[in-house]
Amino acid sequence: MSQKVLQRPDPSEYKRLFRVAVLTSTAAGMLERQRARLRERVEILGVEIDNVSQRQFLTELKKGVIFTPNVDHLMKLQEDTAFQEAYRQADYKVCDSQILMYASKLLGKPLKAKISGSDLLPIFCEYHRDNPDITIFLLGGAEGVAKQAQLNMNAKFGRDIVIAAHSPSFGFEKDEAECQAIIDIVNASGATVLAVGVGAPKQELWIAKYREQMPGVKIFMAIGAALDFEAGNKPRAPRFWSDLGIEWLYRLMSEPGRLWRRYLMDDLPFFGLLLKQKLQQFSKRQEKPKRRL
Repeated sequence: MSQKVLQRPDPSEYKRLFRVAVLTSTAAGMLERQRARLRERVEILGVEIDNVSQRQFLTELKKGVIFTPNVDHLMKLQEDTAFQEAYRQADYKVCDSQILMYASKLLGKPLKAKISGSDLLPIFCEYHRDNPDITIFLLGGAEGVAKQAQLNMNAKFGRDIVIAAHSPSFGFEKDEAECQAIIDIVNASGATVLAVGVGAPKQELWIAKYREQMPGVKIFMAIGAALDFEAGNKPRAPRFWSDLGIEWLYRLMSEPGRLWRRYLMDDLPFFGLLLKQKLQQFSKRQEKPKRRL
């Protein structure tokens, strides 16, 4: 019986395959960065907001960091350098506020959609309802809130899309040991998405600081009060309040002790700064080019 002799592959073939793999990976990375550069943005008070429809956003989103700027974010970003640095790491910055929608129209560049942090989580889950590659870890809320949100969401979407949840202690971000323990829990869970709802700017700063230590997580979301809403712990404003741009008023009435300073003091200068930006925009349009001699 003749014995078939297996030939050892030529080392040059290994080199060729390696070069092809490197070039393919590089090309894919370049294409992704090019798409990001070509994405239309609207600048409000120095913050560039991605001008995408909800469908475009969900279709394009494969990996990266998502923040949801609102009026409060924009005001904090005027002075908070650490928050500014965290924002530079965001791959997507999608509009969280109907007031910013109105502001974009005033500036002549209307945003296509409002995708608030509270809406981001449920619409993302609905879109990936039947996608087994999407598994979510919820981080945030008071004790028991994240677990209750996990139960409610899995029942709503008909599968265990949320595979783990954890509510950290108050001030956890200042305790490096607790932060490392949370990272270990996230990595052990195998989740591909981490949704962090501990309030701004804490959630954005935490994601920016620790994202590299969670290599299995492909998508990081800062989701604000979404866990409280999903757990049924706090009421969500009726849709028409949000559509009119007065959801802030509903939340203020619901939690006046916690939110009065934010809405009635810290965020009010936004309107003066927006008017200043509009006047600067108008002045630039009125400037006539100098005649060449």
